[in-house]
Amino acid sequence: MCYGDDALAPFPPIRGGADDRGDLVLESADGTKFGAYYAHPDTPSTRAVVILPDVRGLHNFYKDLAVRFAEASLHAVAIDYFGRTAGIGARGEDFSFREHVDQMAYKNVDADVAAAVGWLKALPGVKVDAVFAVGFCLGGAQSWHQSAAGHGLKGCVGFYGPPQRIEDMWKDMRVPCLLLAAGNDTHLLEPAQQMVATLEANGVEAELHVYEGAPHSFFDRTFDENQDACDDAWRRVLAFFDAHA
Repeated sequence: MCYGDDALAPFPPIRGGADDRGDLVLESADGTKFGAYYAHPDTPSTRAVVILPDVRGLHNFYKDLAVRFAEASLHAVAIDYFGRTAGIGARGEDFSFREHVDQMAYKNVDADVAAAVGWLKALPGVKVDAVFAVGFCLGGAQSWHQSAAGHGLKGCVGFYGPPQRIEDMWKDMRVPCLLLAAGNDTHLLEPAQQMVATLEANGVEAELHVYEGAPHSFFDRTFDENQDACDDAWRRVLAFFDAHA
């Protein structure tokens, strides 16, 4: 498990308002309805982000993170993975996520992301022209996987994801990727380097940054000792968006 119920998303470096927020039900191409959470910036924006959670799905950390991204002037929607197997509902610490993770299929996640991208691009009165994906742990790999899914994304960001889970897709990735790794996740660092090398060899922009000494799930404002890493990660993510929007 990546984040517990006490975890909170770090604040972005520049904060605005995000009063329009709430739960949402989206529908995938196969007719599956799944839970999501949205947040909109108070000021006009043409950028958006789809947030892909860790193994617990759409729990409070990711709802909080959607608000943080909206405060950073992006329309944000965080999705749940388990509409097909667990229905729509709360994903508290008592949620038995393992059985549902075992039933996940990448094609279904891709379809759910497509539904989220479609919802963002159809927002009334808003012309969203740059959509990104951001994921964490399992969701980090799921986010990079969207680089090969053909959604028209501008970039895919993953925090401490396992690149080896999607190694068979590296050759098909076409969208720039940012990999943010925890130094203590030593088993993930070599696969991350290999993924970056493969993408670059195929002409796809890829960047890896390792936070030396940082633990898995360092992106959490409840841990003061990780504040510098959180601040730097925000800067890198927003700079990546700026570079590719």
